[in-house]
Amino acid sequence: MSAPAKGLAAGTWVIDPAHSSLEFSVRHLMVSKVRGRFTDFSGTLVVHDDGTADTEAEIQVASLTTDNPQRDAHLATADFFDAANYPTATFKATGFKALSSEFSVTGDFTVRGITHPVTLDVEFLGTGPGMADAPVAGFTATATVNRRDFGLTIDMPMADGGAVIGDKINLSLDIEVGLQS
Repeated sequence: MSAPAKGLAAGTWVIDPAHSSLEFSVRHLMVSKVRGRFTDFSGTLVVHDDGTADTEAEIQVASLTTDNPQRDAHLATADFFDAANYPTATFKATGFKALSSEFSVTGDFTVRGITHPVTLDVEFLGTGPGMADAPVAGFTATATVNRRDFGLTIDMPMADGGAVIGDKINLSLDIEVGLQS
């Protein structure tokens, strides 16, 4: 795969979860959005000497929070993520495509044991010296997925039409990685 951004040294870059976020939003009652985030995730970006790269990430589904304990408990059930049977969601890149200063990353996204291709629109924010004398790099990424593609098919129709929960899930990532080797 092509390198995700010029200027990244060869080696393994690891997500710094203290300086990264993985958030989502979904329509609620057809008039607003509910936002949430995952607080436990990890991942790597491996840049090879020839400039090609690989990336993968793992999300602990039970770390989901919408700041509403009752809703969070429901999202962990078989109605939604079924965290007891599918404790992790994963992403493994299958391709990078340069688009000037931005790029896209296509990969296999697995939720509830169901895998579908997803394309992330990524902006490379640059590199810096980091706090521990090791380089860091930053990225933002967005994608939209359909929850039904991943077995999140609960229907909660409203009496006057529409649904309590929309089908489109907007993902927003702010990622800082540090060079480990």
